[in-house]
Amino acid sequence: MAYTNKPPSQRYVPSFNAHIEDGIREHQVAWRDEALAEFRRNGGQPVSMPVESGNRDFTFTPDVDNNWFYAVGSTRSNVTGVVTVVPDENGQPKVGLDYQANAWDRYNWDESKGVTIDLPWGSDMSIPDGQMARLHTTGIAQEFDMAGSSSVKHYDLGGPAPNQGSLPQPDQPGREGDRTDPGREQQEAR
Repeated sequence: MAYTNKPPSQRYVPSFNAHIEDGIREHQVAWRDEALAEFRRNGGQPVSMPVESGNRDFTFTPDVDNNWFYAVGSTRSNVTGVVTVVPDENGQPKVGLDYQANAWDRYNWDESKGVTIDLPWGSDMSIPDGQMARLHTTGIAQEFDMAGSSSVKHYDLGGPAPNQGSLPQPDQPGREGDRTDPGREQQEAR
């Protein structure tokens, strides 16, 4: 796979999107059923229920995306959101999910890991994480937290019958803020 000049934060990775969708699909029936039960207990009044999927790992292998593989390797992820049930004009429940995907990891150098980089002239170069850790201990490199969340998406979970349609597509890749982004300072204090 060829490198691209776009930073990893500006590229869409279909298999990561599928990973997030799988997390939603795994829970959507239970989330819907629980919210509908509360709607009925509540006499048909609107209901809002916070939801969260379990934390799941995702690994960016070189065949998934070389740039993400070399930039972060793997990440933890989950989906957080709110399921709402409101009565429609006939008093029938209408169920929706407003959610966002979250990803995070601690970027550090574990002695037992490493990476092998294929070089253009046919050979490769192995870099054990222990060597990278030495850069950290001498003050040349620094460990850091990586975290991000998608924009909030809405998915119709259906009315009297569940919706099995497609989930919303991710936003076009982009990045807000820069090195003076105030949110970055919060991360620096860790």
